[in-house]
Amino acid sequence: MPAEQNLNIVPFISVENMMDLVLSTGTETFLKELAAYVEEDFSRWELFDKVARIPAHSRDGVIELMPASDGKLYAFKYVNGHPKNTKSGRQTVTAFGVLSDVESGYPLLLSEMTILTALRTAATSAVAAKHLAPKGARTMALIGNGAQSEFQALAFRSLLGIENLRLYDIDPAATDRCRRNLAHLGLNITACRTAEEAVEGADIITTATADKRNATILTDNMIGPGVHINAVGGDSPGKTELHRDILTRSSIFVEYPPQTRIEGEIQQLAPDYPVTELWQVITGQTTGRSDDRQITLFDSVGFATEDFAALRYVYDKLRGSTCYEKLDLVADPDEPRDLFGMLLRRQAAAQKSAEPVIA
Repeated sequence: MPAEQNLNIVPFISVENMMDLVLSTGTETFLKELAAYVEEDFSRWELFDKVARIPAHSRDGVIELMPASDGKLYAFKYVNGHPKNTKSGRQTVTAFGVLSDVESGYPLLLSEMTILTALRTAATSAVAAKHLAPKGARTMALIGNGAQSEFQALAFRSLLGIENLRLYDIDPAATDRCRRNLAHLGLNITACRTAEEAVEGADIITTATADKRNATILTDNMIGPGVHINAVGGDSPGKTELHRDILTRSSIFVEYPPQTRIEGEIQQLAPDYPVTELWQVITGQTTGRSDDRQITLFDSVGFATEDFAALRYVYDKLRGSTCYEKLDLVADPDEPRDLFGMLLRRQAAAQKSAEPVIA
């Protein structure tokens, strides 16, 4: 947490700053520490002001605001989702976020969240799997090898001890890239030709595809007893990855039902279909996995408390760090009510600096 004396200065974490912060910490250490913050905030679930994200949908994608507050801190994230962006060399998802002090309303942190969202999504997936996946799981199928894939793999290795990774993507180049990026990290990686091949022998199946439509990435006959499904890709109305029959065979766990029923896999089911909230499992109020043959499904769409946790973690991480810039973001007049006077003084200073120097 930077100790700034000037009220106008807000720490800003650029993309370069975030990369330096992650690398100086160590990516897997960063994921484990971030996961602890995510889990802690799920355990404080009832303290939060919560609302489903506020979307602005278009033909090509969506722009969303995701706010949350625990009464002491307030955070929001601006995030988009545009699957067609990759065709023009752009990211499918980009984001930035703000963490603020509730008592004063002043911002404490402004941060990029494109990289941070990938990290917090992977950390949240691993937190859920820690409570829901079969004990001793060592093999994960990763279907959809886009920007999220390496983060998912590292989070599951760090938190659950995954050793074997089975990759599949409709684009073989994506699978090749993912395999190259992870090649030096000690995972046993198998590139698969089909999704059916990828799920063979997998204890955990992660789906993280980007296509903005109802798709059937997993069919019912592909899912055997005892597996844990981490469904990450479905995150907007009309965008799903799993056949409906898989849902009715599974014990379904969600972040925030009012949001997941609109955006998640369970949009395929009746509005009152029974699901369990993840925070209830984490706090011990209900059971997660109850037997070895149970199919568990984490219907993950991403929720604002996870972004809150990520920003809170990064803010704490800045204590003693230089991985930020000083941003002149908040007006700080000598007299709080004399905002116009700031303009006059600025004008006077500019005029003075423009005066010719007389020798």
